[in-house]
Amino acid sequence: MNMFREALLVAGKDLRIEARSRVALQQIVPFGGIVLIVFAFALDPDRGLLPRVAPGLFWTAVLLASLLSITRSFSIEEANGARDGLRLSGLDGGAIFLGKAAAVALQLLLLEVVLGFGVVVLYDVSVRGVVLIACTTVVATVALAATGTVYGVLAAGLRARETLVPLLVLPAVTPVVLGGTRAFEAALAGAPSDGWPWVQLLAAFAVLAVVAGVLAFGPLLEEDS
Repeated sequence: MNMFREALLVAGKDLRIEARSRVALQQIVPFGGIVLIVFAFALDPDRGLLPRVAPGLFWTAVLLASLLSITRSFSIEEANGARDGLRLSGLDGGAIFLGKAAAVALQLLLLEVVLGFGVVVLYDVSVRGVVLIACTTVVATVALAATGTVYGVLAAGLRARETLVPLLVLPAVTPVVLGGTRAFEAALAGAPSDGWPWVQLLAAFAVLAVVAGVLAFGPLLEEDS
């Protein structure tokens, strides 16, 4: 069984658990929507400001909601000694990382589609540069999911993981939020050529995060025992 087939098994397990529990649908997506609504009310006196700050608010909402997804990804391993079963399964550590990161990324993509519609409706944003926006979203999501999964396993065995995950993840993914915001700003301003360099930086960050996760996840999972 190769690494990618093992990764599909892990991703399928996590996604089936989420589909049955509906935590992402009933809690994480509404949380992201509430964040957008709060921002809209906070800036409502100056309606002209909302379209200009929409990219930054979008990625801030995604980042905050992603912390819930990452914490959830590892909390499901707590029940019935599932984490020990994962260690003893014989699956490659890199495959476990890829599977869990892929599951988180797919949930984030669903969240981003919903939040994207929310931004258009609430912030009166005119969508331009769809290709740039789509590429930025995919690359930034991979970077967020991979980075979050690495730090998630680092904090998984600690009692205070609910507070440690944000403390560890937020500084690490600041370049992702910055790059995503700048690329979206360029796309919405009708200047996609200014956004592609940011996509390249995001892609480099995503590759580094994935490689680091594949190499480090197995040892980190064992140390968590």
